[in-house]
Parts: sequence; C-alpha cells; structure tokens
Amino acid sequence: VQLQASGGGLVQAGGSLRLFCAASGRTSSLFMGWFRQAPGKEREFVTSIARSDSIPHYADSVKGRFTISRNNAKNMVSLQMNSLKPEDTAVYYCNNLGGRWYWGQGTLVTVSS
Repeated sequence: VQLQASGGGLVQAGGSLRLFCAASGRTSSLFMGWFRQAPGKEREFVTSIARSDSIPHYADSVKGRFTISRNNAKNMVSLQMNSLKPEDTAVYYCNNLGGRWYWGQGTLVTVSS
C-alpha cells in the first residue's frame, strides 16, 4: 500500500489550502487521517475519520477551521484547511489503517504571517 499526499504549498495567514491523499494497493482503510510535524516538534494528531461511521475527529487546535472528508470508492481522503495560521506550518502526513498503519511521504504547508 502506498499513500500519495499532495496539495501543500505556501499561503498567507487567513488563507486556505486543500490537501489530498490517495491510497494505492489493497487496504480496508478503517481509519484515514492526518498528522503534522512542525520544525523542532514531535508529530501530532490533526484529524481522522473512520470508515464505519464517517464521524470526524479533530485536534482542538484545528476545530472549526479544518474539515476532513473521505471518498471510499476512490480510497482517498482530503483535508480542507481554512483560516490558516502561521502555527499551522508543518509537514502534513496522511495515514491509513488497514492491516497495519500506512503513512504517506508528507506534504509541506507553510503559512506566512
């Protein structure tokens, strides 16, 4: 299974970006989500969404600004990020739970003040 993340880039504070992550190969994708890692910090949870109920879960820091969605037919997950802040600057990693956790290569999001 390979996860291909895309959509990162440079944006001004208050702007928006949409990230995408496509899974290739066989995975049940029980959970799909995003983590991020800012320079000098540990990787942290951002959001996830389960296949069973499609109820999203968010870190407090992104609630109300980020929206996760999934397309089961295409085995894809996306992350709409609005009202971006400089502290959202990080490498964003998508992950996918099938028989085990799979991770994408990361896509860089830079928010300028």
